Amino acid sequence: MANPSVTFGQTSWHGAGAAEFDLRSDTMTKPTPSMLNAICQTTLLDDVFNEDPTTNELQSYVAQRTQHEDALLVLSGTMGNQVAIRSHLAQPPYAVLCDHRAHIICYEAGGVSAWTGATVQTVVPKNGIHLTLEDIKKYAVLDDNIHHCPTKLISLENTLDGMVMPLAEARRIVEWAHANDIKVHLDGARLWEAVVSGAGSLSDYTSLFDSVSLCFSKGLGAPIGSILVGSKELIKKARWFRKSIGGGTRQSGVFASAARVAIDETFGTDPHGKTGQLFGTHEKAKRIGDMWTSRGGKLQYPVHTNMVWLDLEASGVGPNDLATIGEESGLKLLGGRIVVHYQVSEEAIARLERVFDTAIKGDFQRSEDQSKPYGSM
Repeated sequence: MANPSVTFGQTSWHGAGAAEFDLRSDTMTKPTPSMLNAICQTTLLDDVFNEDPTTNELQSYVAQRTQHEDALLVLSGTMGNQVAIRSHLAQPPYAVLCDHRAHIICYEAGGVSAWTGATVQTVVPKNGIHLTLEDIKKYAVLDDNIHHCPTKLISLENTLDGMVMPLAEARRIVEWAHANDIKVHLDGARLWEAVVSGAGSLSDYTSLFDSVSLCFSKGLGAPIGSILVGSKELIKKARWFRKSIGGGTRQSGVFASAARVAIDETFGTDPHGKTGQLFGTHEKAKRIGDMWTSRGGKLQYPVHTNMVWLDLEASGVGPNDLATIGEESGLKLLGGRIVVHYQVSEEAIARLERVFDTAIKGDFQRSEDQSKPYGSM
């Protein structure tokens, strides 16, 4: 029987605080009092020995919702991706094919090459938005020529830069890959966003892939953690590799409990995320995109979910200029990538509108340092 809810006074867990004015990333979400309450009631047993009920229940719950056999809680999305990739690759030579902008190649400290020794085959999507089967067929190596490195794994990402890979395209790629004995991993750190956009249900996407990593600490707002889903055999291997890079944890219920709250409250308990809090972030992102274009600005990419990519160069605005203008209005910005999360307030949108007015009019002191200030957090 669960303990009664714990009552807290006003703490830093109450209210969105600085998060409501922080549009640098959806990693800036703040954990909630309900997460804190779950942490205070959690079990405190050892996950290395598979003994923590809260962790085991979370893993079973996510495996069931994604239609996979098993799941493994990991500390970060990077850990989930790298453990999955290593678990799929057995005997070199082997190559991993991915989008040239993919998190696994651009923002994981060279982990694919350092940890697996794999060649990475990067592909630029012809449509500028997402990879297609035609893109992949052009670059995948299927022959047994001893001069070549065969493609053994395709790693897709959805969403990527906030843009959705359609379900039908993902299915085409996976079916072709499997017909050619190639495994397919999905970096689904922000798959929740694709689902809420109406692209398909959570299991519609996840059931296609051999493995999927899902993040709890971005838009869902948990303090820490991601999860990897796959077959029992894959997760058994992944548990081994997770341990080898220091990912085995003891009282893992502390963050597993918060992750469960994040799934149910922020994404929602239904397959399409309609009962959660993410849909409103997409509406705000579209408004922000319209605010910029109505002033004559251009967008780098279409707004599919919770990200808005401003084409600052076309407006003669440096990335650090926008960050400085935003700071003067009490906003935190990182260049032209604006990320909306569910704790961003209406007041923040109003302030951003004034920032756009200043930027478009050119009424600001330009910075000499215009180095790219953001990555793909």
